[in-house]
Amino acid sequence: MNNLSKIVYNNTLWVALLAWILAQAAKIIINFLLERKWDFRLLISSGGFPSSHTAIVSSLSISIGKTQGWDSGLFAIAVVLAMIVMYDAAGVRRAAGNHARVINYLVEWTRQLQADRLADNLQQERLKELIGHTPFEVFGGAILGCAIALIF
Repeated sequence: MNNLSKIVYNNTLWVALLAWILAQAAKIIINFLLERKWDFRLLISSGGFPSSHTAIVSSLSISIGKTQGWDSGLFAIAVVLAMIVMYDAAGVRRAAGNHARVINYLVEWTRQLQADRLADNLQQERLKELIGHTPFEVFGGAILGCAIALIF
């Protein structure tokens, strides 16, 4: 079996990608239920419920545990990777989103004041504010990812 065939038939890879796709699709559906409009940009965006980053690493971890053994080194690596991704999503990236929100507010406030030349020099685009996750969004991604891996 050549390398391409091995990739094509790698069930662990496809289960993880399925979890990511379903998490991204869930964002579109949830947004439609809440906002009553379809927003397909959510398919490629970060942030929101459920965390697709968490879903993909959770399903990867469970798939590896099922196929390689719960006591394998690969499972341990996958779990540690998942923990880092989840911490980053709910911690570092969420804090960066909060910082972006404050910076956007300050830029807009300065533009409205037009108190000095600084307002004229602020030509930047708005920073993306929704880049991280709440703990609930991370938890939702973990549940989804684990469920997908256990089912498939």
